Formats: sequence, C-alpha cells, structure tokens
Amino acid sequence: MNADFVRHLAWTSDHPLGLEIERAEGPFLVLTDGRKLIDFISGIAVSSLGHRHPSVLRAIRDQLDRHLHVMVYGEFIQAPQVRLAKQLASVLPSTLDSVYFTMSGTEANEGALKLAKKYTGRGRMVAFEQSFHGDTHGSLSVTGRRVYQDPFRPLLPGVTFLPFGDFEALEHIDDTFACAIAEPIQGEGGMRLPPRGWFRALRARCTAAGALLVLDEIQTGFGRTGRLFAFEHEGIVPDILTLAKAMGGGMPLGAFVASTEVMQSLRRDPPLSHVTTFGGHPVSCVAASATLQVLQDEGLVERALWVEQRVRTKLKHTLITDLRGRGAMLGMDLINTRVANQVVEHCLQRRVLLGWTLHSGTVIRIAPPLNIPEDTLDDALEIITEVLDVVQAMDAYGLRNG
Repeated sequence: MNADFVRHLAWTSDHPLGLEIERAEGPFLVLTDGRKLIDFISGIAVSSLGHRHPSVLRAIRDQLDRHLHVMVYGEFIQAPQVRLAKQLASVLPSTLDSVYFTMSGTEANEGALKLAKKYTGRGRMVAFEQSFHGDTHGSLSVTGRRVYQDPFRPLLPGVTFLPFGDFEALEHIDDTFACAIAEPIQGEGGMRLPPRGWFRALRARCTAAGALLVLDEIQTGFGRTGRLFAFEHEGIVPDILTLAKAMGGGMPLGAFVASTEVMQSLRRDPPLSHVTTFGGHPVSCVAASATLQVLQDEGLVERALWVEQRVRTKLKHTLITDLRGRGAMLGMDLINTRVANQVVEHCLQRRVLLGWTLHSGTVIRIAPPLNIPEDTLDDALEIITEVLDVVQAMDAYGLRNG
C-alpha cells in the first residue's frame, strides 16, 4: 500500500481497500498496476453517468474559464447556481421551488433539520431505526444505529426513533415534533423498503400533526430508483427534500429544497440563520446541470428499471436469500457475513468492485452506473454468479454454519 497514504491520510477503518486509482472512464476504474475494474457501486451511488461523462467535462471546462469561488453562498448572483435551481424547480412539484445548495449530503440534512425547527418553532424530531443520514452531529443524531452514535454522545436531544415501516408507530408523531426524516429506501440499512402505503401514512400523519416531512433522497435521487426522485413512486410530496451524491455528476454538491414560504424562515430572526462558504460551488453546479440534462436526454431514469430487471433475471443463486431495492439501487443479501466477505473479495480478484451496506454485514450493494453498457453489465453479473459457485463449493457446511 502507498506509504504516504499509510502515513499521512486519515483512515476511516483499520482495513481500507487501498486500491490506487490511475484514472476512471465510463463504468471502469483503472488502477496504477494496470488492472481495470468494473465499478458496480458507482462511488456509492454517485457516478450515475459513469466516470468522466463528456457532457459533464465540457461544462466543467467552460466554467473553469469563467470563475471559481467568488463569494459565500447567497450573496452574489451566480449564473450556474441560478440555472441549476431553476432546472431543479422545473422537475419537482410546485411546492418544492426554493433550493439551498450545500457541499454534501450530511450538510443538506443538517440544513433541513435546522429549517424544520426554525419554521415550526418546535424542537423534537422523529427518525427511523436502521436509517443513515450522515456523520455530522445533527445528521448522526437522526441516524438509527447506536453503534455509530454512542461514541459521540451527547447528541441532539429530542429525537424519537420509530420502527421503519411500522404503521401503528406513526401515531407517536404529534404536535410537539418539528419534523420526521426518512429515506425512501434505507440504503445503508440494507436496501430496505417499507410496506406499500406506509409513506402515504407517514405523509398524512405529519400533515395532521403540523410536522414537516423531510425525505432524504441523497442516495435515491436523480434516477437511481427508476424515477427522477423516489418519492414519485409513493405518490407523495415532502415538505423538505435533501439531495447530494449523483447530483453533482462526480463533483461535490448537495441541496435541501422546500417551498419559498418555508425556506424564507432562514432569512430573518436572525438574518443569516444558515450560511455556507462553498455551498453551490459554480463548478459543481454546472456539472450538476449537465448531469440532469443527460439523465433526461439519454433516458437513463427509465434505464434504471431495465438494469433492475436484468440483475433480477440473471443473478439467482442458493447463497442469495433476498435481492432488495428498486431500480439500480439493489442489495444482494447473502446467507451470512462470511459468505458476503468472500464474495466481495473474490469478485475484486475477478475485477468487479462490490461493497457492503454500512449497517449490514450480509447485504452487498449493487449500484452500477445507469448507463453501463449491456455487455459490461452482463459480464459483471456472470462473474458474480461464478464467484458464488466458487464460494459455495469451497466449504458448503462451513458456509451454512459460519
């Protein structure tokens, strides 16, 4: 492993993958040792257009000749920000017409939580077990896994966790809550979807209690599930929508979106209730504008459903207990952690990059670029199936009891 990486870069675990990237192109990552990997996780649902899409690169290069950062967010009129905000408003319901740009998903959720408290004047929040909303203090406070929360307590007070998908539990939401925050699909929770109708019940309960519904579409947004935004599958509209990951086409960008009425509460009492230096960086905004246009022009939102059908048709094995998710946001649940680890390791040796979901040791993420070529997708699925056969043959008894 690179000595400077080992010595100077802060690690997030004791066992990083340590792959050294030379370049990336389309659905491929090329390593410094010459290996060419099929990227089957898209940088964790970021590279929905693959790597270095020509339209995104052209937009970035053009903006580099104009200007980079010029002022903290919200003070100057910058065409890339205005254009992107208008684009987003044009594809969202009319009540989601005001966009606040951030640099990341956890920042988007931080802003959304502050906005809900500021607008409602209430302090309590509802979140859901097995959720993941980010690692900053506020976002971590509404992330439903104690193992990640406990080292950093005390976190934000007044957060109530309810079981995801439980209809009866929604009765706990009353007029003391500022908001409920939920993911349409719990990505890090193992690609978990709630029962049909649960989100409509959550929407109705929030409305009745005067609490805002915050939908975290940081992983599900921008076509990943077969709709531009996953809430469209549910027939509901959130009060606040949070976005990031695929939004920037590979550049760092996030946003929280609400109605003008709700958003204007950040303008006063006091002014500048929420500020950011680099949110909505112009280079990131032009990359996002190009990305959204490509998604629409190339029919990639609909193609996510084709990817799902292809994966479900070809990826069948006795070691797979479930294949959850929607569109090109799927989770392959294997019989135990040992199997999952071996499958990821052997697939990497065969040049297919897979990865786990954060809260589950048995669920392997399948999230290829939406425009992955058919033959590349099929090659990857064939390799995964062959690896499953190999792992099963290695120790059939041990796998069932490991």
